[in-house]
Amino acid sequence: MPSQNPEASSRAIQRREALSRWDNEGGAAGPVMAPTGDKEQMPAPDMSNTDLVALRVRVIALENLLISLLATASNEQLELAREMAGYISPRPGFTDHPLTVHAAAHMIDLIERSSRFR
Repeated sequence: MPSQNPEASSRAIQRREALSRWDNEGGAAGPVMAPTGDKEQMPAPDMSNTDLVALRVRVIALENLLISLLATASNEQLELAREMAGYISPRPGFTDHPLTVHAAAHMIDLIERSSRFR
C-alpha cells in the first residue's frame, strides 16, 4: 500500500476548495469571507489605509514578477494563459460581473506586456 504524503493531500484539498469557489470570485453576494479551517465563514477584517498601500505595493511587485516569468514562457504556456483568461470571462447564460471581466482583460494585458521582453 503506497504511503500518502499528508502535506500533498492537504494541498490537494486546498486546491479543490479554491477551485470550487472559482465561479463566485468577485461575484459572491454578501460580505467578503475569509476561509477558515473548520468550514465556518468569517467576515474579512477592515483594512487600514496602510494595509491597502502595502497590498498595492505587493500586487505591483507580483505583477512585475509575473511579467518577467511570462517573458520566458513557451508559446504553449502563453496560449494556456490566454485560454484561462477566456475561461474566467462570463460564460453564456451568466450575468457579466465587472470584476470578472476586468480580471480577464488584466490577464491578457499582462501577457501582452510580457511580449516586450521576449
